[in-house]
Amino acid sequence: MRLKVDIIVVAGGTGLVRAAKNATKTIPIVMTGLGADPVEAGLIESLARPGGNVTGITNLNRELGGKRLELLKEAVPKVARVAVLYEPAVPGSVREVKEVLPVAARALGLTIQPWEVRAADDFERVFAAISKWRPDGLYVPAAGPVMRINQTRIVGFALKSRLPSMYSLRGYVDAGGLMYYGADLADSYRRVAYYVDRILKGAKPADLPVEQPTKFELVINLKTAKQIGLTTSAGVSRAGE
Repeated sequence: MRLKVDIIVVAGGTGLVRAAKNATKTIPIVMTGLGADPVEAGLIESLARPGGNVTGITNLNRELGGKRLELLKEAVPKVARVAVLYEPAVPGSVREVKEVLPVAARALGLTIQPWEVRAADDFERVFAAISKWRPDGLYVPAAGPVMRINQTRIVGFALKSRLPSMYSLRGYVDAGGLMYYGADLADSYRRVAYYVDRILKGAKPADLPVEQPTKFELVINLKTAKQIGLTTSAGVSRAGE
């Protein structure tokens, strides 16, 4: 604000966009990487007509939870019990775990068991409890700061336990996790340039519709698949090789 910038580009979740919006009602804000519904979060009035100084891309992260479970089951048909590791301080994760995943799990004949991680000290206890429950799959929804910082630790647990795992962030698969499905984030970030260009040429954020992703990607780490004894199709995207 003090620098009197022309545009603020916000990459991240609802909290970051809201912080920017609370700081200014006049500087245009272009958002990307948002997993929650921006209308529901009170950031814009509608997708078609945002109505304020916020516009950009929303990535539908939470809404894809059911599809991710479906893809995990399709890749590993024997999966029946799925442990869900999530951070309760992240509202989007809580809603996905409590509202989205149970509906999808029932339709797929899966049993899901959520496990909360509130701090780094919780991991060993939670990992021990998950191992005792003996799942045959692991699902990690949108992550907060605790989960992000411990990404390698989570991936390491899945590998050590030989658990087929599905993640809502591509970074986990690059770090050695098995599967990711979601918006093509590189495509989303490129699309941000369109908004910046339009606004610099005089368009108002209030009049620029918020876009949902048009490109999605399924990424499977073939090195990890081999490590846990899983055979995958040769046609999938490759990560971590």
